[in-house]
Amino acid sequence: MDKQTLSFQAEVKQILHLVTHSLYSNKEIFLREIVSNASDACDKLRFEALDKAALYEDAPNLEIRVWFDTEAKTITIRDNGIGMSAEEAVAHLGTIAKSGTREFMAALEGEQKKDANLIGQFGVGFYSGFIVADRITVETRRAGLEAAEGVRWSSEGAGDFEVENIHRPERGTDVILHLREGEEEFLSAWKLRSIIGKYSDHISLPVLMPKTTWDEEKKEQVTTDEWEPVNKAAALWTRAKSEITDAQYQEFYKQISYDQEPPLAYTHNRVEGRTEYTQLLYVPAKAPFDLWNRDKRGGVKLYVKRVFIMDDAEALMPVYLRFVKGVIDSADLPLNVSRELLQESRDVKAIREGSTKRVLSMLEDVAENQKDKYAEFWGQFGAVLKEGMGEDHANQERLAKLLRFASTSADAGVSFADYVGRMKEGQEAIYYITADNLAGARNSPQLEIFRKKGIEVLLLTDRVDEWMLSHLYEFDGKPLQSVAKGGVDLGKLQDEEEKKAAEQAAEAFKPLLERLKTSLKERVKDVRASTRLVDSPACIVVDEGDMSSHLARLLKQAGQSAPKSMPILEVNPEHALVKRLEATADGEARFDDLAHILFDQALLAEGGQLEDPAAYVRRVNALLTA
Repeated sequence: MDKQTLSFQAEVKQILHLVTHSLYSNKEIFLREIVSNASDACDKLRFEALDKAALYEDAPNLEIRVWFDTEAKTITIRDNGIGMSAEEAVAHLGTIAKSGTREFMAALEGEQKKDANLIGQFGVGFYSGFIVADRITVETRRAGLEAAEGVRWSSEGAGDFEVENIHRPERGTDVILHLREGEEEFLSAWKLRSIIGKYSDHISLPVLMPKTTWDEEKKEQVTTDEWEPVNKAAALWTRAKSEITDAQYQEFYKQISYDQEPPLAYTHNRVEGRTEYTQLLYVPAKAPFDLWNRDKRGGVKLYVKRVFIMDDAEALMPVYLRFVKGVIDSADLPLNVSRELLQESRDVKAIREGSTKRVLSMLEDVAENQKDKYAEFWGQFGAVLKEGMGEDHANQERLAKLLRFASTSADAGVSFADYVGRMKEGQEAIYYITADNLAGARNSPQLEIFRKKGIEVLLLTDRVDEWMLSHLYEFDGKPLQSVAKGGVDLGKLQDEEEKKAAEQAAEAFKPLLERLKTSLKERVKDVRASTRLVDSPACIVVDEGDMSSHLARLLKQAGQSAPKSMPILEVNPEHALVKRLEATADGEARFDDLAHILFDQALLAEGGQLEDPAAYVRRVNALLTA
């Protein structure tokens, strides 16, 4: 066949324009697509050769080769797969027969137009070469044809292409990209190797490049005549678990996570049923520096039928598990899936739910059988896992069992199950206190009655705890109760004599309470006799339905406004300072000073900040010098 000039199908012209201009922000996908096509060509040969082994000719080993020519400014991708005849080259490279072509173009023209993952395999992946090339030449011969029946296809990506017969001894296809001006960055062995490693490591046949060596005279890396594989040539997650060693799992983790520490745990499973996918998921041993960036993309790579789609598929894992690394390979998702489609796909939701449960099962196993290792995990990721209490209601019960806290009985590692197992006879609630730090929580005056009676209290000091508690109300039928909210009702833990004595003290104490309420009317909602204090003169609490003082401070630190509410001051009738107040006559200025000092000290002990520190200092100095 003499050289012919033919016109592209109308849809191809549109796609060429859109691909070249809309996907430019992710140029490196051209190599992913062309190498993927080369792999498909080898798979097709392997399939056809099942019935016709002669198609292998004298080259039974299937492979892909990639090299570049700096002077010619070309990159060549060669495969020894099925190849194409002249008719097939015209049909496959000049027209598009896929039914989804119109939808593909509509998506590219829409909001997702810059999403390179849309390119998929509509028969348009080949055209991504025009992102970096101003001309593409394809030299190919179909397996089983004579050497004289090779064909060369060439185009500049405009309205037409040229086709001519050539003599080609070897079967398969060469795709030769003539790079545009300014795309010389791809004329680099390191660059091409890194792209192949990123996108094509899973391909089950070797991708070869010329071996490089250091030329001492030229002081640069030079290529040799020897070829070496630059991919693993086997997707680890597609192999049977029995064939993979722990060392191989750990090495793969290091490749995908850039973490030199071995993972804390991993899980590898093939899920079959309505949705089929393979998952290989890892929990790191150490938290990354950007763990608290909730806008950070997830750490799970998405593959579809071993074709890499995206390396930060956040739709596959909830935000509170953003530290999880790994691979999910779906057999059902379309290859043209975009981030927007991921959010809406029922298959993706099933994968997300299944993968979330698998990670939680992995953590449950570690928590049950490797307590020291789980303690390490909790120290790194516990605060993030708490986010799930409000984000993942379906797994809230499982997550609650994984939570760990400090308490008045232990510095760390207390689970709700541990706490419930140690509850006093007659105790009906799980008691907790929130504070800025462990020392502040442990020394809070609000714990005094609980310490006296030997009742354990959970000490919650993470910033996320207050938010978590707005979604977590009970565990194992036991309500969670703050020791800093409302009145203390110890129920059966307080005998009748104690209750009666407290009521009598409160009644006898009423005149002083009224005087304090008048003196502090601008600062407190109420003043009452305390049943929770033993050693301290006073403490600050809030009503049951009000926002805690700790949460209000957190909101203020974050630049947000909190609902305006005043605290309740509880005073200890048996404390010497309170008795001194009681002995102070009405109308004395010193009473007001003592009342404000009492309130300020309670505020400081609770972790709050004084609005007027200078006034507090002045009042204390006046008291000391009186």
